[in-house]
Amino acid sequence: MIVGFEVTSRAVYEKLYAKPTWPGGESGATIGIGYDLAHHDADDLALDWPTLTSAARSTLATACGKSGAAAKALIPSLASVVVPWDAAYQCFRGKSLPKYERMTADAFGGCLDLPPLCFGALVSLVYNRGAGMVGDSRAEMRAIRDLIAAGKLDEVPAQFQAMKRLWTVIGLLNRRDKEAALWSKGLRG
Repeated sequence: MIVGFEVTSRAVYEKLYAKPTWPGGESGATIGIGYDLAHHDADDLALDWPTLTSAARSTLATACGKSGAAAKALIPSLASVVVPWDAAYQCFRGKSLPKYERMTADAFGGCLDLPPLCFGALVSLVYNRGAGMVGDSRAEMRAIRDLIAAGKLDEVPAQFQAMKRLWTVIGLLNRRDKEAALWSKGLRG
């Protein structure tokens, strides 16, 4: 599901996302399957992308830690880098997904005891938004955390829905709908 949200499919990835992109807003230059360079450094690139050439990693390192307009401005200088699908999927499955699973487990106590589809909905949320719980934009995430702790699991889908107040982007609205539906399906077993 996360791959679908991030790049749609292998065919779409190879057509639109094999080179670094800038998704907009405060995002950084993004490679692979939602790998935002604003949140990584050169050491991460070496560990997470061993199949890329050192020259490609060096070029990408110039965008590490940069977000928003600064990241957007760098996209033309990154155009020589092509991240093959196999490398992108390998990084997603072997590096990114386990990292976000750990972040999810840390942010939402008790979530490892949830049905797998419920946990998957939370991982998708954290993959998209991060695990932070501070501020008004994170009210629904705190509510989800508290509902899990209270055992009120049937009330969680409404919080995914309520989170839609933050966006007008159709893709993000659909993502929250699908996460809510995945959670509900997980509860039904």
